[in-house]
Amino acid sequence: MNKRDVKRDKTDQSNCLNRAPHGRTTMAALGGTLLALSVFATPLAQSASSKVPAEFQPGEGKFNNFCARCHGAEGSGTKQGPPLVHKIYEPNHHGDAAFQRAAMNGVRAHHWQFGDMPKIDGVKPEDVDQIVKYVRWLQRQAGIM
Repeated sequence: MNKRDVKRDKTDQSNCLNRAPHGRTTMAALGGTLLALSVFATPLAQSASSKVPAEFQPGEGKFNNFCARCHGAEGSGTKQGPPLVHKIYEPNHHGDAAFQRAAMNGVRAHHWQFGDMPKIDGVKPEDVDQIVKYVRWLQRQAGIM
């Protein structure tokens, strides 16, 4: 390797994704890798809900019935409501009683720009207890608690 090659090697580092060691284009290989990852990643992401321990499954069902429409599958959030699997909703900031109050009375928007949360008709305190246990489990899985 001569001085010119060394200099070019140092200056072409930003182009490293486009070139293989011998100068051949690797975008097709990169695209194939990304496609493979997306194909295999989808079942892994979807399998998280199938691994909910039995003790949290009643809460999962109630969450899906009463909460998921706005707060998203597995508490991931939607355009209508914030994610509950978020550090803002950790127990030190939003304790379990805050979930009870929100479900029973609604809550004025204060962290997000989704608007006020209405009270949830038909949900009982026992339901919210189970929902909170499920949400706390999701938060632990995400490393929030």
